[in-house]
Amino acid sequence: MTERPRQRPMRTAVVWEILREVLDESAKASGRAVLDVLDAGGGTGGLAVPLAELGHNVTVVDSSPDALAGLERRAAEAGVRVRALQGDADGLSAVVGPDSADLVLCHSVLEYVDDPAAAMTSVARTVRTGGAVSVLAANQVAAVLHRALAGHFEDARRILSSAQGRWGEHDPMPRRFTSGMLSELLAGAGLHVGEVHGVRVFTDLVPSGMIDGERGATEELVALEKAVSMHPVLKDVATQLHALARRR
Repeated sequence: MTERPRQRPMRTAVVWEILREVLDESAKASGRAVLDVLDAGGGTGGLAVPLAELGHNVTVVDSSPDALAGLERRAAEAGVRVRALQGDADGLSAVVGPDSADLVLCHSVLEYVDDPAAAMTSVARTVRTGGAVSVLAANQVAAVLHRALAGHFEDARRILSSAQGRWGEHDPMPRRFTSGMLSELLAGAGLHVGEVHGVRVFTDLVPSGMIDGERGATEELVALEKAVSMHPVLKDVATQLHALARRR
């Protein structure tokens, strides 16, 4: 294994810790120190490169050639190798083949695909039996809270009644999910749904000046985010929802 990678930013600290635990458990169960990780829609490698720094074989599939070029530059700067392939989430199994990964990441992808169920089914086909799928998606409930706090009360009401969780045609986010919707998508793809975590419960609500101006505030906020990520009420108002599922 290589050295421990750089400290993860507070916006991804909860997810990063979960992924580290999943990889450690999978390595022990399989007896293999080096695992195969697939990042669907991984872009420029914000998670892929740190995972490669841990010594794992990482493949990123993304539809954007520019993003993949950025990934290759980031990997080169970090001194690691990450395989970059062009493709879409709904055709993922055709790009990398079925049963090809121990861990599959599908982060901030389902919001943008034409058919989330089809994309999730394709993602599920690529994970090996006993492997894990990590899904991160925008939270519909959080969008209601954020629009209301910004004074956009009609937008907040529209999100509640929208099947896609949108506040209107100018909403930059094509689709948002509730924890129930996310769990149903994973189960519908034949995966066993485990924990659903809340990501960025407070991070996007706290003014940046409050964090920057207080010594140790960043570390305390990260610790708070970890503590509330599984809270039965607070996790449902997080900006993003993180679901972990396994293929039995």
